[in-house]
Amino acid sequence: MKKKKLSGETIFQIVDVIVMCLFMVLVIVPVFTVVMTSFVSEAEIARRGTFIIIPEKFDFSAYKMLLASGKNIARAYGNTLFRVVIGTALNLVFTITLSYGLSREGLKGRTFLTGFVFFTMLFSGGMIPTFILVKGVGLIDSRWAMVLPCLINTWNLLIMRNFFYGIPKSLEEAAVIDGANDAQVLVKIVLPLSKASIATIGLFYAVSHWNAWFDAMLYINTTALLPMQNILRNIITAASSIGDLGAEAYNSLDVVPPSQAIRAATIVITTLPILVAYPFVQKYFVKGVMVGSVKG
Repeated sequence: MKKKKLSGETIFQIVDVIVMCLFMVLVIVPVFTVVMTSFVSEAEIARRGTFIIIPEKFDFSAYKMLLASGKNIARAYGNTLFRVVIGTALNLVFTITLSYGLSREGLKGRTFLTGFVFFTMLFSGGMIPTFILVKGVGLIDSRWAMVLPCLINTWNLLIMRNFFYGIPKSLEEAAVIDGANDAQVLVKIVLPLSKASIATIGLFYAVSHWNAWFDAMLYINTTALLPMQNILRNIITAASSIGDLGAEAYNSLDVVPPSQAIRAATIVITTLPILVAYPFVQKYFVKGVMVGSVKG
């Protein structure tokens, strides 16, 4: 019986599946290891080492330690949610309005304004001038200091502007003929057609706000105003210092968790909300970036 020869397309699909499975393993194994490490006890780490895929016994001491001060953690989560929700909303409002204006062909000086905006992506005032500016406008020790100084990201602005370039001008012209002004064209025509780009840029801004901690360290002096990233960073710093391992938080614990477990638990706590939110915008992600990057 004559054997059927595999076609080139079939061979390519088989190789493609094998390669993608390898990449999937490379991505999943580190994440799984971090999650499992967060449940490892001090004794097991001392006996088996730091690279543990399956713990012999699940130990929740690291999570108990991080959540021992429930009021502080809840308050830090509130500050972070304020920054993510309010900050992302303001980012989108300012980015959309400016990018829409720069995408209009009838705007006088559009090339100069675009170049001026692009210049800020290459050169900035620096840390000290920015701190002086934030202090001068009275934002020090305010939650708005984590939101207002970073209202527009130039890269995200250019992506969205290029996306607006790709919208057929005939749609806007038809709306203008029907009596719509610029604001109505933006709200009723442009934005409904830009859901992919808005979802993508919104995800970029939200992840940036969620992971940010350095600006809060510079501008926030009151512990009650610190976001979750800074609180967890302080816990990790204390856990890594001998003799300063968060004794107050450990008073309710029978076993002191190792610093590796605390770091891993911190990663899990800070990453989980983003992992939960990502699938809801994933379908817009690739489309929004690719369309915004090739148009214009």
